[in-house]
Amino acid sequence: MKYMLIMRQTDEAVEAMKTADFESIINAMGQFNESLVKAGVLLDGDGLSDASEGFVVDFSGPTPTVTDGPYGETHELFNGFWTIQVSSKEEAAEWAKRAPLSPGQKLEVRRITDMSDFEDFADNEYLRSEDEWREMSAEHRKGEQA
Repeated sequence: MKYMLIMRQTDEAVEAMKTADFESIINAMGQFNESLVKAGVLLDGDGLSDASEGFVVDFSGPTPTVTDGPYGETHELFNGFWTIQVSSKEEAAEWAKRAPLSPGQKLEVRRITDMSDFEDFADNEYLRSEDEWREMSAEHRKGEQA
């Protein structure tokens, strides 16, 4: 099963980060990431830039509207993620509890859907194309790295 661990934080955590020893944070995250890799569970993960550099596309009107960041309340935003593949929800929770986060920070853990979630639509042409698209995307990424 795949799970996404989504980092969130409060305004207080954001303020605390301004005076934190950033190298210590990087080292703690690096050690955690390394443990995920060595265990063979890490699929992906990244930190995200500040919400002021982002934007939201809102589809509630007749045409989509783009609003530049910052947007929303701090606790509604996420600032990074890991995607892991583990055997159970409990294992995902165990990895999440090991993340080197501080007070005011939280991890939202969500299972990533797979084809078994869409068995009633197994004949859908787009669902049947998912694996091919993943392979194409992986090949494209390999080409960019070369």
